[in-house]
Amino acid sequence: MRFHFHNHHGANERHCGPRHHGRRSWGPFEVEWTYGREGGRGRRMFDGGELRLILLKLIEEQPRHGYDLIREIEERSGGAYAPSPGVIYPTLTMLDDMELIEEQKTEGAKKQFGITTAGQAHLTEREAEVEALFARLAEMGDRQARTSGGPIRRAMHNLRSVLQERLSSSEVDSDTLHEVAAILDEAAQKIERL
Repeated sequence: MRFHFHNHHGANERHCGPRHHGRRSWGPFEVEWTYGREGGRGRRMFDGGELRLILLKLIEEQPRHGYDLIREIEERSGGAYAPSPGVIYPTLTMLDDMELIEEQKTEGAKKQFGITTAGQAHLTEREAEVEALFARLAEMGDRQARTSGGPIRRAMHNLRSVLQERLSSSEVDSDTLHEVAAILDEAAQKIERL
């Protein structure tokens, strides 16, 4: 999975790892994620404003630090989406600069943030949008649960095992290969029609 950060102020770039690009200025930016083959392009997940609202809402629920926010978003999306530290921390910095959150004293070394009165008012003003964003996260979690369900994984494992065992034999002839291919094609067509 790749993330791209877009900042329209032309600030200097710093390298954030393979295929990651960040900006030093935390002005208006977008967050994109991509997945699949190298060079492929996935759909955009959350833009900068949406991610700020998600983090702000999670911090309203309880004070949190950066990695806690990453884990919480990953959990709510069923593992389908986990923003990188290179996305989370600049967004927290922006929320702090906007005085919507503030750092709280903790015993550990990690910075923990709590929401401010201005932050709560901001969430109230954008309540409908916040609800829609969390509905998207929940939908992702539901979809992830459906597509990575146990019965499907078990069946795919069984198929892989059978194919490896059956086709690894030196006695498999061309007719058998064509027969197996026909069975797989038929199964694919039936699934497609569901």
